[in-house]
Amino acid sequence: MSETETTTETGKRLAPGDKKTGIKLVAPASASERADTVRFVELPRERSARLDVLVLNPPSPDGDLFLRDIARVGRRTRDGMIWPQTALAQIGAVVKEAGYSVDVIDAIGLGMTWEEFERYMWKHKPRYMVIHATAPTLTNDMRTTFVGKAVGTISMAIGTHVTPMSRETLESYPTLDIAVRGEPELTIVDVIRTIERQVEAEQATATVPVGNADLTAPWRKLPFPDASYLTTRGRFLGVSPQVVARALRETLGIAFRDEHGEVQINPDRPFIANLDDLPIPLHDRLPWRKYKVPIVGGPYTFVLTSRGCPAGCRYCIKHVTYQASVRHRSPEHVLKEMYMLKELGMHHIHFEADLFTVKKEFVHDLCNAIIKDGIKLQWSCNSRVDFVDEAELQLMKRAGCFMIAWGLESGSEAVLKRARKGTTVQRIQETIAASHRAGIMNWGYFIIGLPGETVETIQQTITLSKRIPVDIALFHIATPYPGTPFYYEAVENGWIDMKRWEDYDMYDHTVLSYPHLRSADLEYWAKRAAREWSLRPGPIKTFLKGATRPDTLGQLVQIGINHVKWMGGSFGRIAAQE
Repeated sequence: MSETETTTETGKRLAPGDKKTGIKLVAPASASERADTVRFVELPRERSARLDVLVLNPPSPDGDLFLRDIARVGRRTRDGMIWPQTALAQIGAVVKEAGYSVDVIDAIGLGMTWEEFERYMWKHKPRYMVIHATAPTLTNDMRTTFVGKAVGTISMAIGTHVTPMSRETLESYPTLDIAVRGEPELTIVDVIRTIERQVEAEQATATVPVGNADLTAPWRKLPFPDASYLTTRGRFLGVSPQVVARALRETLGIAFRDEHGEVQINPDRPFIANLDDLPIPLHDRLPWRKYKVPIVGGPYTFVLTSRGCPAGCRYCIKHVTYQASVRHRSPEHVLKEMYMLKELGMHHIHFEADLFTVKKEFVHDLCNAIIKDGIKLQWSCNSRVDFVDEAELQLMKRAGCFMIAWGLESGSEAVLKRARKGTTVQRIQETIAASHRAGIMNWGYFIIGLPGETVETIQQTITLSKRIPVDIALFHIATPYPGTPFYYEAVENGWIDMKRWEDYDMYDHTVLSYPHLRSADLEYWAKRAAREWSLRPGPIKTFLKGATRPDTLGQLVQIGINHVKWMGGSFGRIAAQE
């Protein structure tokens, strides 16, 4: 059965173990809703001194900061941000509730080096490891699976790259055992339980002591072993790949290797219907004091409010993750997490969602609950200009909203229409002005290089960015992420120029190249747009105002340095072209 054929069976069956989860499932996209519910039950098994599960945001390839989130994409940061790994803490909470010992490591936030990570692995020898992998850091991230093979760890990769590129990832990196596709929480628990049942049934206990010298000779200098090495040497730590393959034949939401070493892609798992069924993330396991974002004084973190977005933007990664079906947590459940974070010492949070304002009733109920309870937490969110009105913005401000991140994308009506953005330049101007009147700071995201872009439309975007009251503006080059309609259009038309997935690091270059706007042209215009917007009295005043606050001074100085470095080298070319 082909990958396409298997995914069309989504939602028609549940994998072994789903009837012990206690979480209601809902089929993705248009498939019918399921009503299978029960509760978590810890399986009786012999405990060992080894850690059961490590949930990991891998170390950086070169010490630079990388922004990652399992419902977003990865990129090197040029603005000094460190994104909270709330999604990994959520996985950790689900694994813990299922009865397993778990550790959540954000190596980016901790500044953990590869040497430190290796020492951690040899000390704790996790039985299972869940890693967040992204295209710009893919080979780097897969190094974790190499170390895992040495210490007897079964590795699973999650994220927006391995979901659409499961086969390619497993075939390229034979030390990775399993690709978890889509919504990961229940799949991860199901994988662990299913393997353990198979091990118990076959009495397949480890026959090789933990620590395989064949794989540890300094591993950092070795290439990845090929599949034949791993399948013919017969020396595996913990569970053999044949036992894993037999266990996972019917497990939904994964790709893995069968007993013959061939990649098998199973049907998708239905979405979780009620997000309140998920336990509160293990925020205390994260280095939350390290998380930072421009203009915010003190630490902050993400709080999930919903998954899914009904909009049809062709470039959006939501086509890969939670798709068009929208599922909300209840305001009461969100408020419970906010109180926990307040007690932890948090003062700022960002409501994480594909589209926070997608449901007006939810926004009103949550804001009114925050106002009624009197919890003093400042918060930000994301929104679209066509999914909010002025009265709603005023209410959000009273409830503590201090900043909104807007996906504005372009100042060209033609580009917006082709991208199926579903809004107009006029609506952008009206909504941003209304947010400004409400006293909310505006963070505008613009995209240079969407299909149909020309030099003229880019200039329209720059003009719009300077005309509307945005306090921060970021200009990214359009990225055809695998699994999005934009990606398939770019592949069909030959618009992608890349040699390896790491070329998707959009810090200072792009894989996108049109006949009339080559990669270098797009890079030039992104940097020129940033320069034209930022070197004006308004943005400079905002920067200086924030710099007067001791809690943001160092951060803002670093952001300025990073931004100048990103634009560095372009000024001469810009001046020459002007």
